[in-house]
Parts: sequence; structure tokens; C-alpha cells
Amino acid sequence: MKLVDESGRFPEAVETWPSVLITREEIAREVERLADAPAPANGRRTASIVHPLAQAPGLGLAPGIDVHIDVLKPGESVRVSRSNSTAVGTCIRGYGAARIGPSGFGIEMHDVWNVPSMHPVFYENSGSDLLVRLTFSNRPMLEKLMVFYGEEADDARISDAWFKAVADNVPEGPRAKDNAPIVAICGGAFLMPYEHLVDPDTVENRALHWPWSVVEPQLKAVRGIGEGYTGRRLYILYNPATERRNGTTHSFFASIAAYPGDVVDRPHRHSSAAINYWFGGSGRSTVSGEKLHWKAGDLMLSAPGWAVHNHASGSEGFHALTIQDHPLMIAAESLIWQETMKDQIRNLGTQIGFQTNISELV
Repeated sequence: MKLVDESGRFPEAVETWPSVLITREEIAREVERLADAPAPANGRRTASIVHPLAQAPGLGLAPGIDVHIDVLKPGESVRVSRSNSTAVGTCIRGYGAARIGPSGFGIEMHDVWNVPSMHPVFYENSGSDLLVRLTFSNRPMLEKLMVFYGEEADDARISDAWFKAVADNVPEGPRAKDNAPIVAICGGAFLMPYEHLVDPDTVENRALHWPWSVVEPQLKAVRGIGEGYTGRRLYILYNPATERRNGTTHSFFASIAAYPGDVVDRPHRHSSAAINYWFGGSGRSTVSGEKLHWKAGDLMLSAPGWAVHNHASGSEGFHALTIQDHPLMIAAESLIWQETMKDQIRNLGTQIGFQTNISELV
């Protein structure tokens, strides 16, 4: 134990990590290395993409976000597992099937799905090519807090009951908190008994699937927004369980952007960190004054928290999947945002946010 005298001081913002670009070729080489290695006992051919400045515990591409390359050869599957982290997955090669809690669906190129906390997860490759996935999770944050929990099933526990347990968690009869009333005192404050602490009301959260075949036709609407639009051309893959946090999971939103050619966004910044997977077209990003050029198949830490950044599309436009810990920041009441460098800093979720000129263009 030590005491640190901070009298008269005010905490300063820490420096952001520099942006990092992982090329399509680097990802492809790692995929082939994983595929050529002997199959692990649990079926997990996986590699984590770690930022050079990351330190254990909690290795990630951003301080609170990790990215894994997951590979399955034809006919292979992984052992069922679950953890208290949440994740977003996307397929970047091949096709297969996912079973996450009570939800099951096929996965193909550019499909996206969420993985809720403590839901049993199972993947299998049902095709003739490699099945390659990118998985983004909040595990680094939980490891830094020293509260990450995970487990793998024994073969005997791989059954329908293991998956249905999530959906069958319904109490029988009245709950203890029904007999422990909340007491109002003064000025809008309350006293809440322990029974509410250990039995909060639940919001159903299940694995959802955004198939590319359904999402792609909808992107014409954002790609076609008129010239001079002051927002970003994207759709959030919204999970209603996240409510006002506007997320795909309670930590991340995933968005799909569709840009026409030669569009340059305005520089802006936000406390949430963002990772982009560019899966169509090409362009450039300027992050903290550094220019980075990217193409389809590249992955990038595109917005380290509070770094000034913007993106520009090449002549053919681009498609991008963005993972950003925006919902986590809203929940923590820490989502500060500056939509242009001339705007005031606002705390989104506690203040009315920024307004685009969409009404002038539709």
C-alpha cells in the first residue's frame, strides 16, 4: 500500500495509442499458418491481434477491445464454451453455422452477429473452404478489472439442455424483492433493499444475426445520401436489448458503412475507440495527423479514444464494418464527443447531441 499526495493537482488526459494498420496480406498469412497447424484439442485455431503498446492483463488492439482471427477447416468445429465477455463476430471467408444460446443460424461472407454474455457458443465449418471469422470482444476490459470468467464444456455437456438453459431461466412464483419495497426519501433519492441488488430486472438479450444478403440492399439508402451530408453514411446493427445505448452488444456497436467515391468526412473525435475492417473499396484515414491508406481486407485501429480523425473514400467508394465501444461509454456517462473541431464538446446520453442536415437531403 502507498499513499500519493495529489493536492493541488488535476488529472491530465493520457496519450492515445497510435493507429495501427493490419493488411489483408498479413491476415491471409496468419489464416494459412493457423490452418496448417495441428488441430488443437478444443478445435480453436485462433490468433489475437495485439497492439504494440498493449500490456497484460488485457491484451487487445484497443485498450478495451480485442480482435481474434478464428479459423476452422472443412468439417471442423469448436468445443462449446461460454464467458462473461460479449462479442461481435463477422465471417470473412467460407461459410458455416453458429449456435449461440437458443439461437442458431448459418454464417456467410460479411454476415455479422452478436454474442451475449454467458451464452454457450458453438461454431462449425459446413463448407468445403476454410471458415474464417473475426471476433471482437470486451475481454481486455474484464481482464484489466481481473473479473474475466470463461469455461469450456466437457463432451458430456454438449447437449440441447446446455444451450436452452439460457432461455429457461424463468423464476417460479413471486420474487423476494416483491416483499422488499423501495423507499422514497427526499429530493428524488431512494433507499433500495438488498433483494433488488441481487435480483435486478432483466432485459432479454439473445444472439442476433445480420445476414449480408439482407443488409446489402438496404445500404443503397445511406450510400445515396446527397453531396454535402454532414453525417456518416452508415447503419448501426442495432440490438434492442441495449436500449438507449444504441449498441450491438452492451459494450460495442457494430456499423456497416457504404460510401460513394471521393467523399471526405470532417475531422472529429470521441472518447470511444473504433476499429475498422474495410471489406470493399479503398481510401485513406488521417488519425492524429498521420495519413494511412487502406484497401479491402485491411483492418485498422481507426480511432484511438479521443484522437482527432477522419476518413476519405477512394474513387470507387468503400464498405466498412466498424466496432466502437460507444455503448460502454454511454453506460459509464463518459461518452464525450466533438462532431467538428469547431463544436463544443458534448457528453452524449446526458446532453442533446449533434444534428446533421439530413432533412435537407431526403
